[in-house]
Amino acid sequence: MLSSLPDAIAILLSFEGLVVLVLGTVLGIILGAMPGIGSTVAVAIVLPFTLTMSQAPAILLLLAVYAGSVYGGSIAAILINTPGTPQSAATCLDGYPMAQRGEAGLALGWATVASVVGGLISAVVLIFAAPQLASVALEFGPIETFALILLGMTCIVSVSTGSVVKGLLAGMIGIFLSTVGGDPILGEMRFTFGNWQLFAGFNLLAVVIGVFALSEVFMRASVHISKVSELVAFNGIVLPSRAMWRGRLRNLSKSVVIGNLIGVLPGTGAATAAFISYAEGRRSSPNRAGFGKGEPDGIVSSEAANNAVTGGALVPTMALGIPGDAITAVMLATLTLHGITPGPKLVEDNPTLIAAIFTGFFIINLLLLPLGMLLSRVAAPILRVREAFMMTAIVILCAVGIYFVRGNPFDLLVMGGAGVVGFLLRRQGVPMAPLVIGMVLGPTLELTLRQGLILTDGNFLAFFTGHPIALVLALAACVALMLPVWRALRARSTA
Repeated sequence: MLSSLPDAIAILLSFEGLVVLVLGTVLGIILGAMPGIGSTVAVAIVLPFTLTMSQAPAILLLLAVYAGSVYGGSIAAILINTPGTPQSAATCLDGYPMAQRGEAGLALGWATVASVVGGLISAVVLIFAAPQLASVALEFGPIETFALILLGMTCIVSVSTGSVVKGLLAGMIGIFLSTVGGDPILGEMRFTFGNWQLFAGFNLLAVVIGVFALSEVFMRASVHISKVSELVAFNGIVLPSRAMWRGRLRNLSKSVVIGNLIGVLPGTGAATAAFISYAEGRRSSPNRAGFGKGEPDGIVSSEAANNAVTGGALVPTMALGIPGDAITAVMLATLTLHGITPGPKLVEDNPTLIAAIFTGFFIINLLLLPLGMLLSRVAAPILRVREAFMMTAIVILCAVGIYFVRGNPFDLLVMGGAGVVGFLLRRQGVPMAPLVIGMVLGPTLELTLRQGLILTDGNFLAFFTGHPIALVLALAACVALMLPVWRALRARSTA
């Protein structure tokens, strides 16, 4: 990958590369600061506009929106006590009390520095961990790849908030949707009902936009919209001095480590990392008595951890093709839409692309500091915009983006249908991330299964008796499936 670094830097320093890095980070910060949108919806909104770009700029744009939105959520959390993204919920606990004391600028300063440090270290983890993990899996054949995808499917359990059964149901729906269209081996049409528009299957982009962005609009429209909290006095970000960091660097380091470790684990997410880090900070910080009353260590714990998750979560996505949460599932879908196959051979087959992504991700996190200081003043007035106007703008952006890609009105119908179905499922507590994971991983799961059956003359047991790596991965998948059952039984026995 080092030999491809000059070509990667040339891509990043091109006009398109620079625009993508700056514009994506700007959009991410602004969209992340808007309550109700969140990182997943922000990435989904931008996704259709990337399909006319080349591979590296398209992926970098989404990464910039992703990283920027995670940081942007802290702006609303501190200024109006409403997290712009779920990841910033823990930031409200100390950020808003600090802002009420007239220190909103300093609170955002703590959040900005912690976010940049967490993001930069997570980028370093991504650069070194992903290629090493991918190199281990380079020897995988169809049977080992099938077992790996099977293990990836078990992350449906991890990302299923609430009922695991409902998450598995959503995953099965996603797998079924992936079978619509041509058979990968025989080429016969399946579940098309004679409609030629379905011969190539459902447009993955339209489904992703529908079940995330459009269903979120329907969800917001179905509940009473509360008034936005009044903005506290804010005159720009004030960075903490070096003296203010005395006694806090240990808490910062610990939060970054927690964020990276949790990020690598499928299904945990930045919100989980933020609260675990906050709880640890409240337990071990020398300033723990001030937590919940406007203590900077509380802001540092939350923001360093949730931004450190960004790089960590991309490690299994890039190296193994296993999405860890809803956002990385959208990233996985983006790679697929651009003709890139995520997994063990991604680094080997696309060295220049990977070098550009890794280096660009590091630069994106550096940009959070100057752009965060500049855009915080711009984002603050946007928080006064009525939510109805914001949701209308999202619908228009989604529709224009979907139609812009292929100029096919049928894609708008798919998006609308996916939005309605997503809304109905979410009303019943069914999570949407498993549906997208099933739809993204379904084709590879089916193809490798059938290739493996051909190699073993239809003997499914031979997948595991003659392939030790596949056996280990399958056992890991079984453990991942049984873990929630064990936790539920343990909780019931202690109750």
